[in-house]
Amino acid sequence: MACPTSRPSFSLATTLVAAPARRATKDLARGSRCVSRRFIARQYAFKVQGRVRLDYYSQFSVKLLLIEDDVKIAASVKRGLEGEGFTVDVVFDGVDGLHQAREGTYDALIVDLMLPGMSGFKICGTLREEGDWTPILVLTAKEGEYDQTEALDTGADDYLTKPFSFPVLVSRLRALLRRSANGGSAPATLAAGDLRIEPAARRAFRGDTEVELTARQFDVLEFLVRRAGEVQSKSQILDGVWEYDFDGDPNIVEVYIRRLRKAIDEPFDRRAIETVRGAGYRLATDGG
Repeated sequence: MACPTSRPSFSLATTLVAAPARRATKDLARGSRCVSRRFIARQYAFKVQGRVRLDYYSQFSVKLLLIEDDVKIAASVKRGLEGEGFTVDVVFDGVDGLHQAREGTYDALIVDLMLPGMSGFKICGTLREEGDWTPILVLTAKEGEYDQTEALDTGADDYLTKPFSFPVLVSRLRALLRRSANGGSAPATLAAGDLRIEPAARRAFRGDTEVELTARQFDVLEFLVRRAGEVQSKSQILDGVWEYDFDGDPNIVEVYIRRLRKAIDEPFDRRAIETVRGAGYRLATDGG
């Protein structure tokens, strides 16, 4: 399969778990070679104070722990992620998984829920109780809303059900890494005046009033709060919040900015999100 020069097609890997293991592994490997070349070409370079640095969520230095008892799925996921430049350790049961998570140093964990020895719920809860805030993505066949709620409430940061799209898995991991800029310590409450957010709980407040936001609205707000006082262009917001292979209309940023204003500004007669003509958007440091 020829590697495309622009956006590669991921269709070969979109039904990783549903396809037979041999074919899925072969397709995944073929797709990964192309994706890896594109990542190498992009390098996520950003200019900061006159210097060029490698963005902190570039996969080339990221170490992951995969806790998955299905040997075929674990092998396919490990091979695909290593093709993306990740380093991946695999453990096949819950007890060993918790031990490895405690003893090793990882940038993120991928955890199944139905594990021998100890459930993924217990792993998430135990690590959080011990003060370990390493990002956790749950990867499971349990798709009920109560399972998702319990996993997120016990400490997981994201939830993906099987069968899953491999590109979505990679994008979700990248999003977790972007949000873990505080190095895995307990996430602080972030504030701009009386506008504050709790990244771990994904809650937003105006003063003492909680504001209901969708997942994407919260992601955009968190991106702006972390950069309060700085002008952010549409492209910067897209790169920081949306999946890297997003191919939709860039004006989607304007849509979410309008929705955020209706949620966090208009009901409180405030103007936290400012439009900087010709440049982008800026969140006022005083919360508007």
